Amino acid sequence: MDLLLDAVCVVDRDGCFLFVSAASERIFGYPPEEMVGRPVIDFVYPGDREKTLHAITEILDGDLKPYFENRYVRKDGKIAHIMWSARWSESEQIRVAVARDITEQKHAESLQAALYAISEAANASEDLPALFQRIHKVVKDLLLATNFVVALYDSDNDELSFPYVADQDGLAPDPKTPKPDDLIARVVRTGQALLMTPETAASLLPQLAAEANPDVPNWLGVPLEAASGTIGALVVQCHAGDVCYTAQDRDLLQFVAVQVAAAIERKRMHGRLEYMANHDQLTGLASRALFLDRLQMALSRARRGKIRLAVLYLDLDEFKRVNDTYGHTVGDHLLQEVARRLTHYVRESDTVGRLGGDEFIVLLDGIKQPECATIVMEKIHAVLSAPYEHAKVTLQVTSSIGVALYPEDGADEHELIRYADKDMYEAKRKPL
Repeated sequence: MDLLLDAVCVVDRDGCFLFVSAASERIFGYPPEEMVGRPVIDFVYPGDREKTLHAITEILDGDLKPYFENRYVRKDGKIAHIMWSARWSESEQIRVAVARDITEQKHAESLQAALYAISEAANASEDLPALFQRIHKVVKDLLLATNFVVALYDSDNDELSFPYVADQDGLAPDPKTPKPDDLIARVVRTGQALLMTPETAASLLPQLAAEANPDVPNWLGVPLEAASGTIGALVVQCHAGDVCYTAQDRDLLQFVAVQVAAAIERKRMHGRLEYMANHDQLTGLASRALFLDRLQMALSRARRGKIRLAVLYLDLDEFKRVNDTYGHTVGDHLLQEVARRLTHYVRESDTVGRLGGDEFIVLLDGIKQPECATIVMEKIHAVLSAPYEHAKVTLQVTSSIGVALYPEDGADEHELIRYADKDMYEAKRKPL
């Protein structure tokens, strides 16, 4: 029996080892004498204890378990994947089981499963927060990761942000983490993975030695690498004292990080393309297509709620003279400043768009009375008439504004815009 590569175990009704063959030391890291007399569940990986207890109950009820899989924590803190074949002897009141180490096989399967899961998450998730939540689930299936952090690095501003921070109780920072920003910043700065255990913590964070912190976590961080450089880091940590991360866990998380970085870059690229399609490139205001979409939704709400809205159509008087006199750089800066003033002096629920050239359009959503549109129009007149300064050039321009009210001046978006446009040209022809 001691020559078998698989371990033979005998367990009593109370769940304690009565006998373990010699192969236990190769599989579990413990010699037989250190396992006999101890409860089986003490050796089981924390995340698998519930399903293991359930399987034991079924075995005691007479069920056969020829292919049951769970994870054990080896004496050195590494995780061993075990396939069990077990049955209960009612006459002897013992459970006999054979353990086969399938860790290498499960490692290869985990890599493949992670690749598929992350690819699916990247395609299914609508935004980065949803993606990070799905990635967290993937990582939890691979590692003991009661705490999981996604850090993103903004190279332009040299800043770290933490769009996803989770612990076993939900989304919340873990107060026990010993200055995680220091470690995460080190991973991002060096572009190298960092593995910290209670034994190595003092050398990585000297202040821990002085504090004699008894609850130093097992901490593993790997960089998120893209073509442009390091864009952030993935971090896992746990406080289970009998489990520690290993070099194999580091390699596994690095494999995940490669896929995550690629997914983040794809999401960002998609976001940039979507933004470019929906916004004016010079001013950042809504494009014609986005404005029409917002106006259509506002009209639907207005019809259901029997409320009002207004569309303001405006342009700058004699804008061509500004370009001809001072050049297009000054003209572009003027348009950008007009956009800034417009967005500043309307509500967040309103929409400001640029139709092209010096023509702008404003949606006033959900106004109570027609007079509200007149008040906003007068305010815009005043704010756009204030002097503009750029490159030692001071400009004073005026604007012409037309207004269309729903439902008085049109029933759909096209009628409202045509009416506002016509009203603007009538205002332009009026003497100052």
